Amino acid sequence: MRQLTRRHFLKNSLIATAGAYAGLSARGALRAAESQTEEVRIGLIALGWRGGEHVDNFQNLPGVNVVAMCDPDQERLGQAMSAFESKYERSADGYTDLRRILDRDDIDAVVLAPPNHWHSLMAVWACQAGKHVYVEKPVSHCIWEGRKMVEAARKYDRIVAAGTQQRSCPAVIEAAHDIQSGRWGKVQWVHCSRLNTNNRQSIGKVTEPQPVPETLDYNLWAGPAPMTPVMRKQFHYDWHWQWNWGDGDMANWGIHYIDDLRHILGWNDIPMKVVTAGNRFVWDDNGQTPNMQFALFDHGDIKVVVDIRNLPDPARRGRRGGAYYLDRREGNIIKCEGATLRIARGGGGAYDENNQRLHQYVGDGGAGHAQNFIDAVRSGRREDLNAEVEVGHLSTAMSHQANMAWKAGAAATVDEVRESMKTHEDALNTLTDMLEQLEGNRVDLAQTPLVLGPQLTYDNQREQFVGDNAEKANAFLKCSYREGFVMPENV
Repeated sequence: MRQLTRRHFLKNSLIATAGAYAGLSARGALRAAESQTEEVRIGLIALGWRGGEHVDNFQNLPGVNVVAMCDPDQERLGQAMSAFESKYERSADGYTDLRRILDRDDIDAVVLAPPNHWHSLMAVWACQAGKHVYVEKPVSHCIWEGRKMVEAARKYDRIVAAGTQQRSCPAVIEAAHDIQSGRWGKVQWVHCSRLNTNNRQSIGKVTEPQPVPETLDYNLWAGPAPMTPVMRKQFHYDWHWQWNWGDGDMANWGIHYIDDLRHILGWNDIPMKVVTAGNRFVWDDNGQTPNMQFALFDHGDIKVVVDIRNLPDPARRGRRGGAYYLDRREGNIIKCEGATLRIARGGGGAYDENNQRLHQYVGDGGAGHAQNFIDAVRSGRREDLNAEVEVGHLSTAMSHQANMAWKAGAAATVDEVRESMKTHEDALNTLTDMLEQLEGNRVDLAQTPLVLGPQLTYDNQREQFVGDNAEKANAFLKCSYREGFVMPENV
């Protein structure tokens, strides 16, 4: 394809659619084995927006009962318990310390939706306590601890599912079958987008530490992460954009479509090369993660651009403070010899060169993902999971690859970024699009330059970068842990 043709196509492809936990693992394992065909009793840990959704996701499944809830914020816990009792006309036990749930031998599985920094350690503790685990995405806060979670699932023979629910979406499953069977011919290129131009905003700025909510146990909330002063206006959720606790949108939303592209392309590993560029622009706030970032991944047989942007598109004026917000563009655009697939949450289609639909992929966003986990708990077969923990680990690791490369980077000129992307037409086009969007948002790149990550090579067997610039990036391979909340080397 000529450059303008491909760029025009992409721009118009809008897809709107403490060391180890010393738990009672033997007793828990016995209880789980006895209940494979009986009632499955669930403990929910962390009751924010996603955790609150999981109350209904699991309680409404046949033969499943939520019997306990946990959150270090007593206000959130109380609200969730009251809502549960009102809706289901029965009560669930409440705790602020997750270890009280893990101690119970009448709980078969736990559903984990805490901040990112807790995901892997909670999952390891739960496996050691004999529980099956459903852990939200991204399943880890760094690549090293994600592998520890996989090791724990294997050692304790637990069913551990990742919350990348689009693995259970019929549209993605069908598209994966069609691509891998060769229905549409050879894959030529892939562009993965999350252009969240309509609802992500600045988190605001404070210049002095903010009080921890009076109802919250900060020690239990922080767990393995630092208990540093709170430098953000909103305590809950906005941790996503600060590196001690979150991983930015590359691992918050990008993980869904990264997992989709791995699924559709049939990858059982992650790319061997990565280079990334971006920064946090416009928002003079307490956020640290990029709000405009794209990465070029090289898997050997194919290159993939992952494009994450949160600033408004200034193409038109007159709404929301002078910027027109496009419908968000998201999902995977997969160009094959015989068709172009556009797949996002909820479905998509295959289109010919005239943009006429050849086939519709009907999906539901992964509505059956919770049931898939329960089915696997009952069967005792991790092979029955649509998103087994190692699948979630690898997709999350690909998100971390981009973030590690960015954190190892340095300020760069546009020409330097263009030079680093020169081997791939789509990456150059993405840079041009991003520059236009930055210009429209009146960004002065002399004042806030692009940050360019070094060209990096990844060893899938060792799960770390190797060769030039590896040392810089591998500094972010492993998290630091507070005493009492340490991920063990030997799980």
